[in-house]
Amino acid sequence: MSTSSISPLIDRLTVIGVGLIGGSVASALKARGLVGHVVGCARSAQTLDLAMERGLIDSSTTHVGEAASNADVVLLATPVGTMRNLLPQVGEALQTGAVVTDAGSTKQRVVDIARDVLADRFEYFVPGHPVAGSESSGPAAARSDLFVDHWTVLTPTAETNSASIQKVTQLWEQIGSKIKIMEAGTHDRVLGMTSHLPHIVAYALVSQLAQQVDQDDCLTLAAGGFFDITRVAGSDPVMWRDICLDNKEVTVELINTYQTILDQIKKSVLEADGESLEGLFKAAKLLRNRLETIKIESKH
Repeated sequence: MSTSSISPLIDRLTVIGVGLIGGSVASALKARGLVGHVVGCARSAQTLDLAMERGLIDSSTTHVGEAASNADVVLLATPVGTMRNLLPQVGEALQTGAVVTDAGSTKQRVVDIARDVLADRFEYFVPGHPVAGSESSGPAAARSDLFVDHWTVLTPTAETNSASIQKVTQLWEQIGSKIKIMEAGTHDRVLGMTSHLPHIVAYALVSQLAQQVDQDDCLTLAAGGFFDITRVAGSDPVMWRDICLDNKEVTVELINTYQTILDQIKKSVLEADGESLEGLFKAAKLLRNRLETIKIESKH
């Protein structure tokens, strides 16, 4: 597709954190001719060099304030635990009317921090979360089609400027995302169940395997089911540490509920109660089949 006749959606974009998500956003916008210039910012010069080599960014700096100055849109694509440190630096450097958004996997705490540190710039902050990714990380994993047919959740507040919401909505839609607007707290509960808890379960299963005396045999004979369930345990541990701690109350509540269900299964096994065991498995199977149907329908 020729992009020569398409006016850039964003003249100057700053991406803070040019890993899988930040690098993929930059790549997707550049591939579609939707951005004029991309400034990359990261702590590591090596990361920035790789992003430059791959053509994800046009210029780079390790200084957050320098990166954010003169930007029309600033995307924070770093672990959520960095927001308390980064947002004040971004806020101090923003030009008038610049839009700020993020790609963090938790939203309520990010909104609270942004409201606190951005002050009168808070109206230009549009919290976001692209529900896409992979177990790979870094600029080497970035790809321009990462967000196609995936949801991006935006959690604007009553204070958020409508033009800023429109700009960020266009950004994600034009690189292939479907948009869902939610309250931050609702997002954290829903994604806690559908994303955060599954990652915790995956890490726990692999940790349990590591404690087995016959670990080598387990690794050799691990079948497709184990690989399917634990694939996401290959994700960035720092990112998932921050997500669990940022969404602490929801995470603990979900773990408690999960433990209750495991206790039910354990009780059924101990009591040789095949009927209740089969009933639980059958109900889960029906809901899983429904999930497959919903997934297929959402693509049409």
